[in-house]
Amino acid sequence: MRSALTILLMAVTLTACSPGAQKVKFHEENPAHLSAWGVVKADKGALVLGRDVIPYDLNTPLFTDYAHKLRTLWIPSGAAAHYREEKALDFPVGTIISKTFYYPKNENGQVLRTADYSHDFAGEGLDLKTVRLVETRILVHRTDGWVALPYIWNEAQTDAVLSRVGGAKPLSLISEGRTQDFTYIVPNANQCAGCHAPNATTRKISPIGPKARHLNKTYSYASGPQNQLQHLASLGKLTGFPSADQTPKNADWRDDTQSLDSRARAWLDINCGHCHNPHGAADTSALYLDRPAHTYPAGNTGACKPPVAAGQGTGGHTYDIVPGKADQSILTYRLSSTNPGVMMPELGRSLVDEEALALITAWINAMPGACS
Repeated sequence: MRSALTILLMAVTLTACSPGAQKVKFHEENPAHLSAWGVVKADKGALVLGRDVIPYDLNTPLFTDYAHKLRTLWIPSGAAAHYREEKALDFPVGTIISKTFYYPKNENGQVLRTADYSHDFAGEGLDLKTVRLVETRILVHRTDGWVALPYIWNEAQTDAVLSRVGGAKPLSLISEGRTQDFTYIVPNANQCAGCHAPNATTRKISPIGPKARHLNKTYSYASGPQNQLQHLASLGKLTGFPSADQTPKNADWRDDTQSLDSRARAWLDINCGHCHNPHGAADTSALYLDRPAHTYPAGNTGACKPPVAAGQGTGGHTYDIVPGKADQSILTYRLSSTNPGVMMPELGRSLVDEEALALITAWINAMPGACS
């Protein structure tokens, strides 16, 4: 049976292939309105994709306060990305990546905390009667490098406006009779760069999600199910792709048929690894949580590793990870916090990812060994 998310993406794919879809326009300047790009557009009660825009999904996504996300990719005609095993695909100049953050809503207009995508879509894309759009982030590859631009959707849900200073939207999430009040934070341009600069020395912006190991999954296109990377290759939009079985693949963190270790590492990779790697913003921590092809020394994986810097972020705990004892580990302490001076990740959330915290807790508790 196809999942609701698969059906949603399939519906959006049909729109992207429509000859009547709007034409995408690459800009060297920063348009004031999202609609100027043409990658996604509110039209007749739906959020529709532009011509030749390709939606995609990740094996395990980044957590953003339970928001649902619609991810798209547009590569200029005649150009193609090049396959890379560990880093993000090497996209050509002119590439536009978008990510639209939204929440399902009920008949009263209240936004919902749910993993159910089945009511999000219409035949022409996202159904604006059943979802509330919050923001769309554009990542565009210009001649001098990547640029990140946050656009905030207006209350009428007709267009999104560029807000380089970011923004804040008070929201209340409804879930099984429970209400969570929080402030959804739209990052400013500098904060976008903070996450999207995998090398703390060069500070050059790069995509995070479209790496081979995140994209290596089957997706139901209008033409039928196909591996996402193979699909890009078949469209002439990806060169150098070996094959799906020769490509790294992260686990789906919600799939309990996969190993606990692979699920936990996949979640830590996408949520923490862009900073916690040998060259990232958290390189001085010596805690590496990305998923490289090689194996890091044991001292960098967190188990029985004391923090480089003490402070309130430790919660009084001695080690990043204490095997068998999640309640004594700094990692779970920081994941369970919403204190800006303590919580990890530092950006991109105001709420705790409760399901992921339970996963990481179970993962640590299942670890053998002890710290002396």
